[in-house]
Amino acid sequence: MEFPEDRSCKELMTPRLDNGGRMRSSAAGQETRVFSTYFWIGIGGALGSMGRYGVSRVFAFWFGETFPWGTLVVNVSGSFVIGLLAGLTSDPNSRFLVAPDMRQFLLVGICGGYTTFSSFSLQTLSLMREGDVLEASSNIVMSVVFCLIFVWLGLVLAGLINHLRPAG
Repeated sequence: MEFPEDRSCKELMTPRLDNGGRMRSSAAGQETRVFSTYFWIGIGGALGSMGRYGVSRVFAFWFGETFPWGTLVVNVSGSFVIGLLAGLTSDPNSRFLVAPDMRQFLLVGICGGYTTFSSFSLQTLSLMREGDVLEASSNIVMSVVFCLIFVWLGLVLAGLINHLRPAG
């Protein structure tokens, strides 16, 4: 199976500004003030961070804190969600056409606040420093492999959803 084609991650995640500091939209003639975009990214980031904390706490409660299961689950599920959202909202022929600010709110704000690769790095380094090389190595391999798989699965699911025909 091939990877769904999409615009580059940099293009998806980076706002384009004109000379007046306003965000340029891919929709003809629409411009939004940068402040508004940053505001919604900030709100999304706060929501994503609260979700990350909640999921991490639940997994720490269920499985203990000797292995960073919560962080692994957050990174894998966040990878799936960002792949799904990118696939559903990047193509003008997608079933879900969203405004550029909404896209930034979802991808940069919520997903960026939710996923925790910085936490992953710190926790993995801590495992290494504590001499838990096998656990640190397992965390690295599982995080990278599962996150790549789940981004791909999200994009595949988005492609399937985008090709659904309305009943009737």
